[in-house]
Formats: sequence, structure tokens, C-alpha cells
Amino acid sequence: MQIKQFEIWIADLNPQIGTEPGKTRPVLTIQTDLLNKIPHPSTIVCPITTNVKKDSEILRVHLKKGTANLHQACDIMIDQIRAIDNKRLTKRLGVLPDELIELVKENIQIVLDLE
Repeated sequence: MQIKQFEIWIADLNPQIGTEPGKTRPVLTIQTDLLNKIPHPSTIVCPITTNVKKDSEILRVHLKKGTANLHQACDIMIDQIRAIDNKRLTKRLGVLPDELIELVKENIQIVLDLE
């Protein structure tokens, strides 16, 4: 299984602890392809939710229905970045469009205070 940066995959995020997103849900892979090519045993991801919050432009990136083969409008949860074992990734759905990749990068820089 070849994982690439900015792909959307279905992942099993159970068990959930506290405020972590759980369930089987889409995630956006944000880990560099330098690690993905090794292959590295885990992947850094941002979970995706169907609980869309319109007033959260920094913490979330909004995806329209149909983006990267998603069946409904969703939000990428930038503030929930986590590493998961690759065994949690079950199915590749699609790739994030370039204009949204740039927005994800910008929001990650803001949330992590990177320059």
C-alpha cells in the first residue's frame, strides 16, 4: 500500500479517548512523501468530519460534497493532527485539489505557529 501526502483515506480511529475524533472516518494524510516512500510504519493525518462548522476557517478546511470522492460536505480538522499506524488506513478515496492543499498548509502553519 503506497500512501502519498494529501490523499484522503478511510481510517479506523478507534478507540477514541477524550476529545479525539473516533470511529471509522476519512482522514487527510499530511506526512511528507520522504517518509511515505521509506515506507514509514505510521502516517501523520488530519481527521475529517461531517460536522461542518462554517465559522472555523483556521481550525478547519471546508470540503464540498464530491471533493476527492467524499459523499457529503466535510471539514478537515486541522487542530486534530495525529500520527496513526498505517494498519488503521483501509481504503484510499482520492486526492485533495491543489487550491485546498495550499489552504491546509497555511492553516497548519498558523495552528502550529510555524513560519
